[in-house]
Amino acid sequence: METKLPQITLVGAGPGDPELLSMAGLEALESADAVLYDALVNPLILEYAAEKCELIYVGKRLGDHAYKQEEINQMLVDCALKYGHVVRLKGGDPYVFGRGNEELQYAQARNIATAVIPGMSSSLALADLIGIPLIHEGVSADFWVITGSTKNGNLSEDLLTAVKLDVTVVILMGMQHISTITALYRHEQKQLLPVAIVQNGSLPDQRVAIGTIDDIEPKIINQGIGAPAIIIIGQVVGFPTM
Repeated sequence: METKLPQITLVGAGPGDPELLSMAGLEALESADAVLYDALVNPLILEYAAEKCELIYVGKRLGDHAYKQEEINQMLVDCALKYGHVVRLKGGDPYVFGRGNEELQYAQARNIATAVIPGMSSSLALADLIGIPLIHEGVSADFWVITGSTKNGNLSEDLLTAVKLDVTVVILMGMQHISTITALYRHEQKQLLPVAIVQNGSLPDQRVAIGTIDDIEPKIINQGIGAPAIIIIGQVVGFPTM
């Protein structure tokens, strides 16, 4: 029986649409002996894996974790030793709030060969897909990407600084804190600042709500938008969408 060298490839699956997966990511999936995949990975992307590939779900949603992070770290090593080439498949980019580096460091400390294939982060891609430029000359010279849910489930304190600046702010995993977010902007007298919410971006069931800090919450309810979704706040949202 052939003994395969253990290796782990961290692959970013992109925002959802399988066509936005990179060629390198596709090739890694086709050569994988096992794939450990997250909740945000489109099931259609898993079809690129070989027929005999072992598919293992290790997804995490707010309040619903299939495994603890420490367990996933060990599973990656165990699967690499058992199967050979393991692809760790994550939605978006594995290093943008994906804890990818923790997993690779754990594997490297146990002498497992590793590689990283970047993915298209939803924080960038979804703004593009609905026609919102995160940066526009004379409107916004910078953009911030902020987590809406830290390790403790709290809103990142970085937002307290961002709301005071004239920058585009993209918030991932923040829908459960939308009322707190809008309250922070109102406190800075920015109630008319444009906001976009994108759920299931790049997919056929994509939903988009466009409004202002003052009226975005009822629009979210009216359009039936829930988590996970990204929040884009800034004057650039006021540009016509595609």
